[in-house]
Amino acid sequence: MKNQLALRAASGTIAFVSACMVVLPGAAHASGVAAGTLIQNTASATYTSGSASGTVSSNTVTVKVDELLDVAVAGLTTTPAVAGSSNVVLEWSVTNTGNGPEAFNIAVNPAVAGNGFDATVQQIVIDSNGNGTYDPGVDTVLPTGTPTPAIAPDGSLKLFVIVSLPGTATDGQTSQVQLTATAATGSGTPGTVFAGQGDGGGDAVVGSSTATKSDNDALIASLASVALSKAASIVDPFGGSQPVPGAVVTYTLTATVSGTGQADSLHVTDAIPSGTTYQPGTLTLDAAPLSDAADTDAGVASPSGVDVNLGTVAGGTTKTVTFDVKIN
Repeated sequence: MKNQLALRAASGTIAFVSACMVVLPGAAHASGVAAGTLIQNTASATYTSGSASGTVSSNTVTVKVDELLDVAVAGLTTTPAVAGSSNVVLEWSVTNTGNGPEAFNIAVNPAVAGNGFDATVQQIVIDSNGNGTYDPGVDTVLPTGTPTPAIAPDGSLKLFVIVSLPGTATDGQTSQVQLTATAATGSGTPGTVFAGQGDGGGDAVVGSSTATKSDNDALIASLASVALSKAASIVDPFGGSQPVPGAVVTYTLTATVSGTGQADSLHVTDAIPSGTTYQPGTLTLDAAPLSDAADTDAGVASPSGVDVNLGTVAGGTTKTVTFDVKIN
């Protein structure tokens, strides 16, 4: 039996085969081995023939890992952003879940089905300093039609989208804004191959995400409206309320701010009526006296009229201005 075994080995039959795998350096990522990594495989055989033994090796087979194109998108505005009269900052993260560095084309759709209003997109901005906060003039504006910088495998890029509210929006309406990221190399049905376009010179293959993903951020309109009413009361020189010469007319101006937002730079102004004379020192705001001079308080009054600067007034607030004139 021993001689038969030796004879078979001598005629080329392999008595024992072992295999080994060599992988050149390449980090492991969410989608596996990094694109462009060379996976090399060589088999070996050991044998005996009579009193002799030996080892032979096969040829080495080298496989270059293709790039897998995958992406994930997450809206980071977890509660509806309040949209008032100024621009609003919405936030997303784009994560490269593929195994090679990849740039992504960004599209923003403010006209999502079911919106109460459609916001206007002003800019798409990259959080270039990585501090997680929108810094105008510091963070990099992404020009229309320009892809993001290449994102490393498992890396994320934070994007800010600056939107503004249309004039047709009403208080309390809601809206969605959708951001879509698509691999710059290409997208499509999983398994789609872009020959020779992968990192490291291999092919690029579309992964399970189809290399394009979207997510929404929410908006809610927070607006204010202002109503102004005016009333007059009269005290005549005889203790009555007749509008005769010498009678004093007290005008009451009531500004009512409604809604969930705020009115900014709100002024109440009124001209002194012809045939009357302003009575100095009678200007008030919410029953508190104001000086007539242009000084540190909110009011200014002169023979031509009054101007009271209410500043920023929140919805649900009422402000009252009064002043007196005398009928000439």
